[in-house]
Amino acid sequence: MDSRDICTLSALELTEAYRAGTLSPVEATDAVLDAIDRVDGHLTAFCLVDPEGARASARDALQRYRDGRPRGPLDGVPTSIKDVFLTAGHPTYRGSTLLAEADDGTLPTVDAPVTAATLEAGCVVVGKTTTPEFAWKGVTDSLLLGATRNPYDPGLTPGGSSGGSASAVAAGLGPLSTGTDAGGSVRIPAAFTGTVALKPTYGVIPMFPSSPFGTLAHAGPMTRTVLDTAAFMDELIRPDSRDWSAVPPSATCPGGDGYLAAALDVGRSDRPLDGVRVAYSRNLGFGVNDSDVEREVDAAVHALSELGAHVDEIDLGLSDPVDAFHVLWFAGAAAVVKPLGDGAIDRIDPTLRDALGRYHDFTAQNYLDAVAERMALGVRLGAVHHTYDVLVTPTTPIPAFTAGADVPAGWHSPDWTSWTPYTYLFNMTQQPALSVPCGMTDSGLPVGVQLVGARFADRMVVRTGAALETRVVGRVPLPRVHASSQALT
Repeated sequence: MDSRDICTLSALELTEAYRAGTLSPVEATDAVLDAIDRVDGHLTAFCLVDPEGARASARDALQRYRDGRPRGPLDGVPTSIKDVFLTAGHPTYRGSTLLAEADDGTLPTVDAPVTAATLEAGCVVVGKTTTPEFAWKGVTDSLLLGATRNPYDPGLTPGGSSGGSASAVAAGLGPLSTGTDAGGSVRIPAAFTGTVALKPTYGVIPMFPSSPFGTLAHAGPMTRTVLDTAAFMDELIRPDSRDWSAVPPSATCPGGDGYLAAALDVGRSDRPLDGVRVAYSRNLGFGVNDSDVEREVDAAVHALSELGAHVDEIDLGLSDPVDAFHVLWFAGAAAVVKPLGDGAIDRIDPTLRDALGRYHDFTAQNYLDAVAERMALGVRLGAVHHTYDVLVTPTTPIPAFTAGADVPAGWHSPDWTSWTPYTYLFNMTQQPALSVPCGMTDSGLPVGVQLVGARFADRMVVRTGAALETRVVGRVPLPRVHASSQALT
């Protein structure tokens, strides 16, 4: 198989080929490393590439297949790690020039739980992906590395803060990546780049060290297909005692069946969503959508109905909880910057500095009021799931915009939260939320639909997404900047 064609395969397609002996982990890893060399100069998706370590891991995986003992369904799959997760033997700068300049050469000796689980699954880690400074915003650019770019149009942002991971996956630079999401940071870039991302219920994937954004922050898989997301989830939910707030795998897989089993189950029927109750809210009561986005999401909801789901369009009548979110969010952002010293504020991302100038000096009462609003929101959304299994919204109300900007040109607000009103709400409520690519705008940019479940109903969300994917697959073509393109050298 041509190396460029290898980069179009999903993770599960790769491992199927490994088992059949028609492709090896070494060949796949070489293809991805070659693609990074050819393609990433157009994107800046990676901040670190480890060819030597990746090839050694690929050789180990190949031997396991030869011995008939692969570790699991993702053994030998080229994978990347967002540069907020500790990786033993490699630096973690979190997109910050301050951390890079303070590097004294001492490297981490432990892996974050997400990194450890990825390695234990046999995945071949090819490198680390870019993030804005401290993963603080919904786009990906930094003083350290500049702007990460969208494979569908390199003049546009891939979103963020897991934009490097999304850009890498979309461009064929490895079918799996890891991200974090404290306000939309895996789902926003998934919507902007035509990829799949899941923010699980809080605590389902262990995290260490703990995030400065506290219980808003989730880890999640970023892939090209819902099936790959499901397979990756089965590996990432491994227990890790370093996260005291983590929940056991049985919280979302009580019968022992995992995410991949739930996703594969939809192939048993032409109407796999019979009995599934879906609520569709176009705007949650406060958003305003681009007409192309709304058209494509409407079509995706119609597809859910054709798959057997009972769909009701509902008016949640919610008020935007952004003020409460800002208290929780920027209290965390300030906590990141303060320990870096008195002069740090003058050397961070200028838009983070400006935002901290707008959102600061919160009192304990402000914080408690925000927590109280968060709790009330959780009760309100929890009640929706007494009637409905899945709540559907657009992932974002707009498609991707200019790279290097926090907001679209001429936008009414400087805050990144102002253009992504459908994501941070579900960090506040800690519900599982999956973004699935469902179509394209008239200008050729991807659109994502968001599927939300009750807390710990993660497998229901993944199963619904897998069913939807069977109807919308092909609506989002490969991007212009892709490893398979003959035009890129």
